[in-house]
Amino acid sequence: MSQITTHVLDTSKGIPAAGIRISLQQPADNENKWETISSGITNDDGRIPDFLPKNRIVEPGMYRMLFETNDYFENQGVVGFYPFVPVVFVIHDTEHYHVPLLLNPFGYSTYRGS
Repeated sequence: MSQITTHVLDTSKGIPAAGIRISLQQPADNENKWETISSGITNDDGRIPDFLPKNRIVEPGMYRMLFETNDYFENQGVVGFYPFVPVVFVIHDTEHYHVPLLLNPFGYSTYRGS
């Protein structure tokens, strides 16, 4: 299993959100610029099974998951308020980190999962 995982649920429909591009990023030269280290598109279960390459461990530090939600809502025929959702978090060790996103057209929430 990837050290960092995610799961996107469309809470307006009560189903996984398939087809959302997600990028895992780390700060580049400063905290205003981000470098993508991995990306993928959620499957029918709202997950990206191989988000990080096998046996890849990221160093402790600050990271961001950028969820590109605009295309997802457009494909659903829904006008959304948030075209993307940036979730910034800090990794303190080499444990597993699960960063789920609960999404609807006019709001979202996230938490550290297990």
